[in-house]
Amino acid sequence: MILPRYRIDASTIRGAGKGLFLEEDVEAGRIVTAPDAIERTHRLDELLAKPDLLYASARWFEDRYTLSPEWPDECYINHSFDPTGLWHLGFVFALHHLPAGTEITVDYRHLLPPGQEEDFIDTATGEKIIGLAWEESLMTTTRALARVLDSASQSD
Repeated sequence: MILPRYRIDASTIRGAGKGLFLEEDVEAGRIVTAPDAIERTHRLDELLAKPDLLYASARWFEDRYTLSPEWPDECYINHSFDPTGLWHLGFVFALHHLPAGTEITVDYRHLLPPGQEEDFIDTATGEKIIGLAWEESLMTTTRALARVLDSASQSD
């Protein structure tokens, strides 16, 4: 579920198609998207046995993934190595104050299986997008979220 008002529009990222844009300001540390209506998670080996569905998967924890082949609006969140949102255990948090009109992006390395290479490159850097190991992803996003929340609480 996407919590703030939003719209789907042409992405500002070259070649990305459509993107998800905020229709209202969102403060640093606030939740932008939250999980809802998740029927089940899938082990990575289950997904690898169905490679035609791998494109619709996102890692949530350890080797467990969800599938979204119906393409809900959350799927319009594009990749960036300099994202506006932080993917952490299925939630997307605002990394800083995001004014209305901001396109929501996350680092896809946290959603991909470890070592899996995305079919496209990061358009800003030209670098490959390769899934991180679970421990590295969790450590990185936990520290980043702690910094954002600490900074947000100090500005209150």
